[in-house]
Amino acid sequence: MIRSRHHRWNPPTLSGNRLQLRPLNDDDFSSWSEVRLRNADWLLRWEPLRPEYAPDPAVERSAFVNRCRARERETAADQAYPFGIFVSGQLVGEINLNNVVRGALQSGTLGYWIDQTHAGNSYMSEAVVVMLSFAFDRLDLHRVEICIVPRNSNSKRVVEKIGLRFEGTAERYLQIAGVWEDHLRYAITSEEWKERADDLLNEWARNSPNDVAPPT
Repeated sequence: MIRSRHHRWNPPTLSGNRLQLRPLNDDDFSSWSEVRLRNADWLLRWEPLRPEYAPDPAVERSAFVNRCRARERETAADQAYPFGIFVSGQLVGEINLNNVVRGALQSGTLGYWIDQTHAGNSYMSEAVVVMLSFAFDRLDLHRVEICIVPRNSNSKRVVEKIGLRFEGTAERYLQIAGVWEDHLRYAITSEEWKERADDLLNEWARNSPNDVAPPT
């Protein structure tokens, strides 16, 4: 099924075996700010630069609230689906389905980050599998890709654990920390997902059923 625009959205909660995903809201400012500020050195080297004139949402609550509203508008327009990652109720990161394109492409791009103190526990691989289920089974996308800076070994391990297909290197693909960086491109299509979904979900997301409200 091809969807066009979602004018109304009932935010879902998605569950894996050990974690939950839900959209962030205004009340998450304190926990999000604490994690982002504590992990600044760990995270910012892998992210685009924030414009100098733009307020920092990790410092200014109003900027964080504006960020939440912007994400809600993107979701309502069927352009992006952002989620916070929670383990035992604690915010440990984010995973976002961005750049959703409909029409003939039916594609989206996954991006993610995690608190360094929770890295190495396979939480992100679990979150990726949960998001793939959401993208293919609920949003009816045909393709999802993940693009990774080659030296980001932690992120590469995420996709290697779940066996995403490597498509090659896109040279100077995205500007990261002020530098045009090459990116390794990994992808999975809906056909591949159908073949592998049972195995991936049995390993990562079967113990806790997903409570998903589909777009309307």
